[in-house]
Formats: sequence, structure tokens, C-alpha cells
Amino acid sequence: MTVDLSRVKIYIRPGHTDLRKAVNGLTAIIQEGMELNPLSGSVFLFCNRSRKLLKAVWWDMTGFWLSQKRLEKDKFPWPEGEIAAEELTVEEVKMLLLGIDFWKAHKPLLYQKVL
Repeated sequence: MTVDLSRVKIYIRPGHTDLRKAVNGLTAIIQEGMELNPLSGSVFLFCNRSRKLLKAVWWDMTGFWLSQKRLEKDKFPWPEGEIAAEELTVEEVKMLLLGIDFWKAHKPLLYQKVL
């Protein structure tokens, strides 16, 4: 698989996905659930309920690639929620794969005045 992540859009599906699904089932989720085009050349990321298994789907203009990563220890940080899709940067994908939960990092502090 030769995908230059700096040249494609990367989308993550929040919440859990039944990863017994193969390419056909995941592309149906991309098209219907995420309301995106699976043939766009973007990379789409999915995670299972236990957050130990991640699958990536990518169309390379000749066919679909389906990649899988299973963690033997720990869990992937993964956003919960009802949003259909969220676009990630390459840096965010690298942090995700390293286990860094950037969704919970640096929550904004809202102050009215300085004491």
C-alpha cells in the first residue's frame, strides 16, 4: 500500500463499527452513514467497540485497499459521538496511532477577568 497521507484527506468515523465487515460493508458505511464518496481517494478509518482493532479503507483508482491494525496492549484513543465523519490531519493520525488522545488535550479555559 503506497498512499501519501500528506496528499489525501483522512476521515475518521467516531464511535464503534462492526469490523467483521469487509470492503463492501465499510464502503456502504462511508457512502450512507458518513455521506462521503468512497471513490474519492480519501482514507477512511474505523475502530471496533473494544478500540483494539482499526481498519483503513482507501481507493487507489484501480481497487480498494483494506488495512487492519490490532493492538496487543492498550487501546486506540477514539472519539465518541454521533457525528458522521471527522477529517484528521496527518499529524493527528500519527498521534492516534501512537495512542495520544488529542481529542481530550488542552481543554479551553474560559475566564471573565484576570485577578
